[in-house]
Amino acid sequence: MKIRKKILLYFSVTTIALTAIVLYLIYALFGIYRREEFQDRLSEKITFSLKFLGEVQHVSQTLLNNLDRITINDIYDEKMLLFDGNKRLIYASLDDTKIHQSTHILSILGPHKTWIETKEGKFDVVGVYINMDGRSFYGIYKAYDRFGYTQKKILAYILWGAFAFISVVTLIVTFYLSRQISSPINKMAQEMNHISLELGNASITVPKTKDEINYLAIRFNELMRRLDNAFAFQMHAVHHISHELKTPIAILVSNFDQMEKQSDPEIIKSFITVQKENTLSLGETINALLEISKLETGNQALTMRYRVDELLFDVIEKLQVLAPNYQFKVTFGELENEGGLKVLCNPKLISIAITNLLMNCIRYSMRPEASITIKTEQDHIYLEFKNDGPVINEAEQAYLFNYFFRGENSKNKGGFGLGLVMVHKIIQLHKGSISYHTEVTTVSNKNSQGVELANIFTIKLPLS
Repeated sequence: MKIRKKILLYFSVTTIALTAIVLYLIYALFGIYRREEFQDRLSEKITFSLKFLGEVQHVSQTLLNNLDRITINDIYDEKMLLFDGNKRLIYASLDDTKIHQSTHILSILGPHKTWIETKEGKFDVVGVYINMDGRSFYGIYKAYDRFGYTQKKILAYILWGAFAFISVVTLIVTFYLSRQISSPINKMAQEMNHISLELGNASITVPKTKDEINYLAIRFNELMRRLDNAFAFQMHAVHHISHELKTPIAILVSNFDQMEKQSDPEIIKSFITVQKENTLSLGETINALLEISKLETGNQALTMRYRVDELLFDVIEKLQVLAPNYQFKVTFGELENEGGLKVLCNPKLISIAITNLLMNCIRYSMRPEASITIKTEQDHIYLEFKNDGPVINEAEQAYLFNYFFRGENSKNKGGFGLGLVMVHKIIQLHKGSISYHTEVTTVSNKNSQGVELANIFTIKLPLS
């Protein structure tokens, strides 16, 4: 069942049912009040009549005739019976109404039971026992409350009309409210039907109201944004990585073919060196993607603390095997304490990020050297990677961390265009940031002194 129909059904049924219960209680309470009020009137009249008889010493026919004139037509369709102490009938009103329970009522009335009220159909019956100056009298009064029942009937019509009016108003209001509540949801559902990740429209309109629908739309757009990014990454990665996998494998096979035909050790060595670099780059890319996937899907959590400087030295040690002539100069800036170099991280991913940045230094720097500076400020650690390779122009810097972006300075260089993207993603997963800027440095040699621009990548990570 749709939400709109559920709201319409549950709210209207509940409201109408409660209204019916309240109106029924009003009707029932009025019925109880009518009966009590009418029986009090009967009791007062019969008590008055019995006291009137008790004040006279001798009950004569003239007295009874006067009593008839007092009571006749006082109440509609009535019958009054008066009895002496021996329960002998001494007076019966002129009405034709019969009291069928008179014998039973007389048997109950007495000093221990001076009042009885009951009903015969729609008639109210009251029995009274009274003792005055040692003389006992019994009275039974039966009457029909025409005025009270007429009021009760009119009240029933009024209550039925009120019930019908309230029910109609409730249905109209409920229909309007259910439409107002379900309309944003229906609109969201319609927009969701037209969402296409391939076309790039992976969001819905966020309503201006500050309610749960607004919150749901915001959360949905955030989810779709992450899904869109993941889908784009998967789509581009599958396409480009599969394409890049073919190239090194084809080169590897081709080099083996070439190596089979070569006898010169230097040529064979150059083939091996190139292929080793391509294979290492490919392996790093695949490992990085696997580790990122584990962290994003929750299969792996950041629970261990590691020293960033130790991870850096481990990576440098491995890269020195690949580039033995390249120098990495590590300097420490201001450190609040040496023990404060630990971060909560995935060591494989941080090592991959550092490896990518150092490999860029190796590939792009003009001289075989790069400098890395480590410093801490308050609750964060900063790693600055500096090399003197061709700088990235301002127009390209905006796309530096986009998928498969390759700038002018990367022409004729190997790689997939995924390195900095993965570094950016890894640092983000560790609640850090990475930035790029250029810096003017002074270059001195034996004969001259000059200035040049240097590339600086800065990683910022929270200390644990």
